[in-house]
Amino acid sequence: MKIPRRDFGLILPFLAGARSSGQAKALPSAFFAYNELTVKTSGDNKSRAFFNGNTHTGFVVEMHETELPAGGAPHPSHHHDHEELIVIREGTLEVMINGKTRKLGPGSVAYAASMEEHGVKNAGDTVARYWIIALGQ
Repeated sequence: MKIPRRDFGLILPFLAGARSSGQAKALPSAFFAYNELTVKTSGDNKSRAFFNGNTHTGFVVEMHETELPAGGAPHPSHHHDHEELIVIREGTLEVMINGKTRKLGPGSVAYAASMEEHGVKNAGDTVARYWIIALGQ
């Protein structure tokens, strides 16, 4: 079906409005008190979501904490389109990225680029806590 230019010009503003109305609002500035975050459990693993949404430029950012018991892992290694920062808060994590493994302790950071296979495991004798900051989901 061929649409005349004149008719296309009439529907263009409608299409633009429909697109922008479906976009999520930007994350507002906020405070996230740790003791007020909801704790979700999955077996022996625990997680707390801080936020998930778009910045004012439309960039998607998400942050959560995972707590693993000694020897625990959240899930098998995997890959995805978005990038991830893994920030170790407490304990020792064994982090694997593209077949290379490294043990990291508190204050350490790992970066998994888009589509790179990665995974984590608690390599210590105590609970490990770490933050995931997902960029561009």
